[in-house]
Amino acid sequence: MRVVILGADGYLGWPTAMNFSAGGHQVVAVDNYLRRDLCRRHDVESLFIPPNLHERARIWKDVSGLSIDVRIGDCCDYHFLSYLFREFSPEAIVHYAEQPSAPYSMLNHAAASLTLRNNLQATQNVAWAVYENCPRCHIIKLGTMGVYGTPNIDIEEGWIEIEHKGRRDRFLFPRQASSFYHTTKIQDTDMLWFYVRTWGLRVTDLQQGPVYGIGTDETEMDQRLGTTFNYDEIFGTVLNRFVVQAVAGVPLTIYGKGGQTRGYINIRDTIRCVGLAMENPPAEGELRIFNQVTETFTVNELAEKVVKVGRERGYGVEVSHIENPRVEKEEHYYNPVYSGLRELGLTPCLLTDEVLHGMFAVVERHSDRIEPNRILRGIKWR
Repeated sequence: MRVVILGADGYLGWPTAMNFSAGGHQVVAVDNYLRRDLCRRHDVESLFIPPNLHERARIWKDVSGLSIDVRIGDCCDYHFLSYLFREFSPEAIVHYAEQPSAPYSMLNHAAASLTLRNNLQATQNVAWAVYENCPRCHIIKLGTMGVYGTPNIDIEEGWIEIEHKGRRDRFLFPRQASSFYHTTKIQDTDMLWFYVRTWGLRVTDLQQGPVYGIGTDETEMDQRLGTTFNYDEIFGTVLNRFVVQAVAGVPLTIYGKGGQTRGYINIRDTIRCVGLAMENPPAEGELRIFNQVTETFTVNELAEKVVKVGRERGYGVEVSHIENPRVEKEEHYYNPVYSGLRELGLTPCLLTDEVLHGMFAVVERHSDRIEPNRILRGIKWR
């Protein structure tokens, strides 16, 4: 298939581009280096800094013999995006091109405004550029489980049947975002649902939990093909951060009581889920939603796993409960449904001790680059 990957320089974007290229797809990788720029600006760069996207594509060509076409441009520039879609006529678009950090969106007014402008304008441009240039193209947008919050009922897979005063209807599951970033992701879904109903677009919205992991089959072909790996409070995810803290001899920082429960997913499974969605497109005029997680843990449970494996590797890992900077429930009911992607063929890569040992091994190879002062920045929700 002809596939455009928006946000292809990112943690998920580059491994996805290589995986799809290896699978025989014709891939165009698009990015404007926003995340790299924000990381430099706030002194929270990745544990290892990959080459730029053009150089990555050259290395991939040398290693695999396969080509990835690189375009440097901003998805908020409608003319750039429309020209690309008209020229390439994609059959699928993977939309990762958003400011992805909840803490960044809560940093200050400027960060919140950037998040709003970038995320919503990029998504609107994608919808319009598809409608005007390749209306049968399948849009696969990366959402987030954070849109649901922590309701006291089971979280259905995107939709819910409601009976009210003797009548029944089907609605998007109620959303109650846990940050301003997550609020923009709710608005993404609502915007695409409008365009699906109005124009008959076909859209898959993947509501993903926090991702962990470093390696994929493609990144392990050559260390220069590795993806970004943030371990800071702003752009790092919790399990990745815990592993770095353990290696650096810094106590694992748990916000509040640590009973916050979320659905997690390995980076390998993220790529497989996007591939399964692409291989099994929805009908025209359908917004299909999958909850993209493979298992759930409390923060305390994650910390216990890291402590166990870290001590097996000789680290005196400690845990520190700190005042919760976020506005969230620290103990709550949490039971999301996540059967759709399994029904399409996903066999999950679960969080075993072996997986954690592999993460530790990679972090250890780059331990001289760990900057402990990058881990916590004191960002508060209020």
